[in-house]
This record gives sequence, C-alpha cells and structure tokens, in this order.
Amino acid sequence: MAENITVALAGNPNCGKTTMFNAITGAHQRVGNYPGITVERKEGSYRHNGKEVHLIDIPGTYSLTAYSLEEVVAREVLVDEKVDVVVDIIDATALERSLYLAVQFMELGIPLVLALNMMDEVKKKGIRINSKSLGELLQVPVVETVARKGDGKEDIVREAVAVARKSGHEWKPLEISYGPDIDPILAGMTHMIEAANFMTERYPARWIALKYLEGDEKIMAAGRQTGSISRKLEEMVITVEELCQKNFNSYPEAIIADHRYGFINSVLRQPNVLVTASHERFDQSDRLDKVLAHKLLGPAIMIAVLYAIFHITFTVGEYPKGWLDVFFGWLGETFTSLIPEGLVQSLIVSGIIGGVGSVLSFVPLILIMFALVTFLEDLGYMARVAYMMDRVVRVFGLHGASVMPLIISGGLPGGCAVPGVMAARTLRSPKERLATIITAPFQVCGAKIPVFVLLVGAFFEQSQAKIMFFITLGAWAASLVVSRILRWTVIKGESTPFIMELPPYRLPTLRGVLTHTWDRTWQYLKKAGTVILAIAILLWAAMTFPQLPANQVENYEQQKAVAEQEVAATATRENLSDEDKDKLLKEKLSEIADKQSEAALEYSVAGRLGHAIEPVMSLAGFNWQTNIALIGGFAAKEVIVATLGTAYSLGTVDPEEPESLTQKIAADPHWTIPAVLSLIIFVLLYAPCFVTVVAMARESSWNWALFAVAFNTVLAYVIAVMVYQVGSGI
Repeated sequence: MAENITVALAGNPNCGKTTMFNAITGAHQRVGNYPGITVERKEGSYRHNGKEVHLIDIPGTYSLTAYSLEEVVAREVLVDEKVDVVVDIIDATALERSLYLAVQFMELGIPLVLALNMMDEVKKKGIRINSKSLGELLQVPVVETVARKGDGKEDIVREAVAVARKSGHEWKPLEISYGPDIDPILAGMTHMIEAANFMTERYPARWIALKYLEGDEKIMAAGRQTGSISRKLEEMVITVEELCQKNFNSYPEAIIADHRYGFINSVLRQPNVLVTASHERFDQSDRLDKVLAHKLLGPAIMIAVLYAIFHITFTVGEYPKGWLDVFFGWLGETFTSLIPEGLVQSLIVSGIIGGVGSVLSFVPLILIMFALVTFLEDLGYMARVAYMMDRVVRVFGLHGASVMPLIISGGLPGGCAVPGVMAARTLRSPKERLATIITAPFQVCGAKIPVFVLLVGAFFEQSQAKIMFFITLGAWAASLVVSRILRWTVIKGESTPFIMELPPYRLPTLRGVLTHTWDRTWQYLKKAGTVILAIAILLWAAMTFPQLPANQVENYEQQKAVAEQEVAATATRENLSDEDKDKLLKEKLSEIADKQSEAALEYSVAGRLGHAIEPVMSLAGFNWQTNIALIGGFAAKEVIVATLGTAYSLGTVDPEEPESLTQKIAADPHWTIPAVLSLIIFVLLYAPCFVTVVAMARESSWNWALFAVAFNTVLAYVIAVMVYQVGSGI
C-alpha cells in the first residue's frame, strides 16, 4: 500500500458526516442540521502512524442512482478518483434506512468501513446494536461513533487504513437476488456487458445492468455514446418493465429497492444484531414536534420565532451599532484634522471611512442575527420550518425541497443567495430546480440587511423589528408568487413528490454556534475589506472626477467673499456680537459649500450617469444619488450603503459635527415614506449580485441567469413605481 491513502466520507444528509470530517481533520467547515447543506466536496488530511490520510467529504446522498446532482457528484468522486476506501457514516438511530446506501457501495464493490454514528442517542432510545455481529454478517468493519463529541474518530482512521492495506486485492461486489422475474434478465445483461467490455473499466458489469434497470439517465446516456449494445440493453429493460407491470403492477426500480431492504432486514433480524427495548421510550423530538410542527400551532410559532429574531437583533444590537457610528465619526474627524485638505483627505475620509465605515457599522446587527439563525439551524428547527412550508410552496409550483435553498438564501435573514442557489441541486426536477434558482435571490440575504437596517433605522425608528419582519414576509411572498407565475408560463412541468427526514433536536454547543457565527461574520468582514473597499474607492473616484471647472470654483469662492462682506455689514448695522457674527458667517458659508459639493457631485462621472437615468428612475422616487448606489449594487448589495455613505460624506462641510449616515439620510427632504418604501422593494427584488449571477449560470445556464437579471429588475421597477406613485398620490 502507498504511504498516502485516500478516504471518502459518505453518508445520508444529516448523518453527522461533515461533523466527523471536522473532528478528524480539524477543518472549520459549515455544518447545518438539515439535508442538502453539503453540496460540494471538502478535503482535509490526518496523519496516522506516519501515513498521510487524505479525506474527501463528498455530498450527502441517499442513493448512488443519479436522481439529483449531489448523487452524480458523489458517484463520480468514488468511481473516477479511485479512492482507497469509503467510510459510510451511518445514522444508527435509523439503521435500516441508512444501510440502503451501504448496500449500494457493496454492490459497486468499493472497499468499505461502516461508522455507526449517534450511538449515544441509540442507547437513550433503549436500542442495542451488536456492531461486531453486524460487521461479520456484512463482511465489512463496523465502528461505533459519536461525531459531535469526536468519539470513534481514531477507530475510523485505523479501520480505514487497515482496509486500504487490502485494496490491492480484488473486492467482490455484493450480489443480491432480485427475484425470478429480474434475476435471469439481469444475468443476461451482465454477461452481455462483460463480453463487450461495455464501460467495465469504470464499473462492475452487474452494477451497470442494475443502473439500466433503475433507469439511471447518466449511465444510459454514457452507454449510448459508447456502443450499439446500449440499445439492446434498453430493449431488455423494456421486457423487464412489462413483466413487472404484469406480475406485480410495479416497476423494476421499486422491486430492486424492495429486495435491497429485504436483504437489510434479513441481516438486522439475525439473533443479537439489533435489540429493541420492549417499551421503547417516546422520543423527545417527537414530543416537541407535537407542538413545534403542529398543523396550526407550528406556523404561528414559526412566525413568532422570526419576529423574535428581529426584536432581539435591534434591541441588543442598537447599542454596539451606536458605538461604531460614533467611532467612525471620530475616525473621520481625526483624519480630517491630520491630513491637509485635498484629494487624499477626500479619498480617506469620504471614500474609505465614509463608504466602508458605513457598511462596517452594521456588523453588530449582522453578528447577532447570524448567531440566532445558526442556533436554530444547529438545533434542528430549520428542518421543521421546511416541513411546515412544504404544503405552502407546493401551491406555488415549488417542491418541498425548495424551502431549504430559500432559507439558505435569506428566508431567515442573514443567508446568502450563492449557497442557496447551489443547494437547489437537491431538487430532482429540472423545472422545479430552475424556478427555485430564479426566485431564491429575492430573499433577505446578509448583503441586503445593511440597506434595510439603514432605511428602517432612519424612518421607522419605533417599529424597526416589525418593518424588518414584514420585509422578510414580503420576500417570501415575492418568491412564491413569482414561482407560480413562472411555473404557469416559461417553466411549465409536473410537480414531484416530497419526502424529508426530520432530524432529532440537538442542543447546539456554545463553541459550535460561536464558530459558525464567526465564520459567517468573517465572510461579511472580508467582503467589506476587499470587494466593498475596492468598489468604494472606484465609486469615490467616479463621484470626484472630473472636478468642477476652475471658473465654477472661482464663482463659488466669489460667493463666499460676498457672503463675508454681507455678514460684516449686517454685524455692523445690527451691532452683533462676535459670537453671533461667527455663527451667521458659518451658516452662510455652509450653505454655499453645500451647493458647491452638490454641483461637484453632479458634474462627476457618477453624477452624470445618475442624471442620465433619472427621467426613468424618478418615476419610482429615486434621485440621481440613489441611482448611483443602485448601479453599484449590481456588484454587491452592501455597495448601496457604501455609495450613500460616500455621497453624503462628500456633501458634509462641517467635519467637526459628524453625524451617522442614518441621521444624514433622515434629514434629507428627498426621502419621503413612499420613496423609502419604493427603494426597499426595489433593493429586495432587483437583479442579484454578480457572484450570484455566476452561480445561477453554473447551476442552470447563462441564458437563464441573464433572464433572471432582466426579469427581476423589470419586476422590481414596476412594483417600485406603483408603490411610489400610489403612495405619493395619497
């Protein structure tokens, strides 16, 4: 055996696979307590007795038949990368269901180790599993583990290394009898495949035949490109289908699944393999679900939980946010006094501190919201939300599995549309997956939160939690209604059934919640310090250059000189004190400086662009400054706040009296309530950020990604215009 071995960690969603991967490798990977979170491969390493053990955390899957993209990815890793051994993490509380995947590994002939996870919960339920007897019957090593505590990780590595030592030997694939109607034809197909060497360099011949019988589109498509034998195999499949329909009123895939479960049951019913207490205790999770997932109480509690998240966020986060506002105000004032007046001062104070500082001031609110949502995810409550939402989303043409991508995208605020779009891979129907991908960006992602918090804090100070709550409900309504429209028009297709596992409730560890919260917050900070910083500087340049012509600057200087003369004359005529004279002069000069700053902004590249689209955007209540911010928002939604911060900072003429961006926005007479509501709706619905668009293109196509950009923006504009025009007319 080579010094280095490759181990693939596999298992059903929510079996603790990723938790065990983290425990072995020490990697800080995101762990969610619901199906579908691990959609991409993760890698790590571990040293065992001088050997480098390379681990791959493949996507969670229930089957190796290519129904979903996750199953395709999992199978390709196992087959194409020639892993030395697979460790199948088994949810021991659901042993029969979990072993279904293990049986498929054995049929594929892959070296295998079974890890019975959650053994602490098995014992609490009064169940005893004889892992030694189970291993002897299946002829594979079996170890007992508790992934969240790290128990059994050394045993997993030891057994994996031991199995890898035998990897040079031929591993005989498991052969299960599928009954008198299927077995003879299966044998004939296998012989035909072996004789023609039909894809046997990648898969065992019998396994290929099984995939044809199960209707595996990926295998059949590859077979059609390989040789004419594929047509003969498909004809044999039709013969089996006719037999199954005639004799059992069923189809081959269902009969194959039944026989696999029959094999599993025959193993588990052997003496002393699985012993269940005569009076099995009612599971604590079931007790909680009688209330939390109740038909009527469940949705009410879910809405209350959502509202509580906002209430706690704004109540607790108001204080640290205020401290950061004061800090960045002080920082801007300090740099103003240290750096001579000019472009460098403007870049640092207005471009960087005014732009990036405006985004960073919302970190406390984001952090608190992330912590609350992470707690709910790790608790297991999020899966109940998906379960309760299933009946609702199906009415609107989505699949129950669409709920998790929507939640990940920001269904509970603070998510991100990129992993949300990727999580749509779990949907088997291409039509339902596409509808989910297009509507997921409507949710309140972490990038939109600073924009909404800014506007809500400025104009709805007494009702911040309520308004944010209604914004979130509006996002859900938009996703559902638009999905229904799309499924009636451009994405027609039948709905597919929804089956979901509800994981047991588990009290998250403080370390886990803090780690996951910090991971999310760090991504936000990193974005603010890189992407947002770069865009803020570019926007500062666009709002600064070209500068006002010399004749206009001279005109404003002359106005200031005239103002000084007028104030001096007024002071002499009215016998004003020096203090009153200085105050009057300051007011006059500030008024002229405000006009000069606004003129400079309008003359800049950004100002001209903002004015160019103002005739159209003014119908929605947006002025040219807002237009600039919305254009920047195509790159990243946080840029909207950064742009407004820069614009209002460039307009500030009294750095000795710094105000927060919220205060400046609230004092601007342009911002009426209809204009604010119009902007909230537009930001909620218009084109996804650029990174999300790329993710959408990868998961569907560039045509659909560009369709989403255009469709979402037009939809946002139409609704924003309606809200502003109706609101202004009242």
